[in-house]
Amino acid sequence: MALRILFAGTPEFAAIHLQALIHSGHEVIGVYTQPDRPAGRGKKLQPSPVKQVALDHGLPVYQPLNFKDAADVEQLQSLKADVMVVVAYGLILPQSVLDAPKYGCLNVHASLLPRWRGAAPIQRCIEAGDKLTGITIMQMDKGLDTGAMLSKVTTGILADDTGGTLHDRLAELGPPALLATLAQVEAGTLQPEKQNDALANYAHKLLKEEALIDWHQPADEIALRVRAFNPFPMAYTLLGDERIRVLMAEALEQTTALLPGTIIRAAAEGLDVACGDGVLRITQVQLPGKKAMRVADVINGQPQLFQPNHLLASTL
Repeated sequence: MALRILFAGTPEFAAIHLQALIHSGHEVIGVYTQPDRPAGRGKKLQPSPVKQVALDHGLPVYQPLNFKDAADVEQLQSLKADVMVVVAYGLILPQSVLDAPKYGCLNVHASLLPRWRGAAPIQRCIEAGDKLTGITIMQMDKGLDTGAMLSKVTTGILADDTGGTLHDRLAELGPPALLATLAQVEAGTLQPEKQNDALANYAHKLLKEEALIDWHQPADEIALRVRAFNPFPMAYTLLGDERIRVLMAEALEQTTALLPGTIIRAAAEGLDVACGDGVLRITQVQLPGKKAMRVADVINGQPQLFQPNHLLASTL
């Protein structure tokens, strides 16, 4: 028996799950996504990736600003869904919405709950140095990512994983886990597991202000943040008036007494910079108005740019 499914989501991660549902044999009866936002240089209103997928497949689209208007809740209730699948929607759902579908609302969350609840679990797990993450399918309740866990799939976090590569891998793991959980919904074989709140951390939303590298921090912490913030908000440092994005870096097992931010060495292997504790080797950068480049290529083209004993700034 095919389920009548409402889908709610906004970014590309969610759109991949919507595609899987559309081709699953279940009936997607409507799609909720956030209102169109201005984007690009022209600041024209752009549909979300989820809205674009819905339009491409002729699905009804609903874009309430929130669910404070009773008419929006009543409209959702009138659709008489069996289940609502929520993936990175970005809106808080009131109890009246959570209770509307026959089997409630299921959330695809990009971490192993309860480890990281909140807006940016993919990036925060890398930043924290976690070795393992995954996808949790959860029965939603009124709390923030606090509902009972229905299924999990895991993946290791590789030494060179970035926020981008881990996002893509989790986006591949999520849809099969979701479809398997929906099969359990149909069969009535779900076995919900309560979360241990004592193990929870909050994955705060990514802020652009966090991206400026503080060279007084330990090299290993900076290296983790560089990976986590690639491709957004992208770690950067200042050299004079130039803002230099740092795409890839690694902590070296060496010490230095130099002032944090001091360039120690510029070579084909990378740019070695003194930190509050240890040394960071930057291997890939993006100069203003340029594409991403290996440090070795920057040195070949602009050898004067990174000079030993020059200082990279930690403040604007």
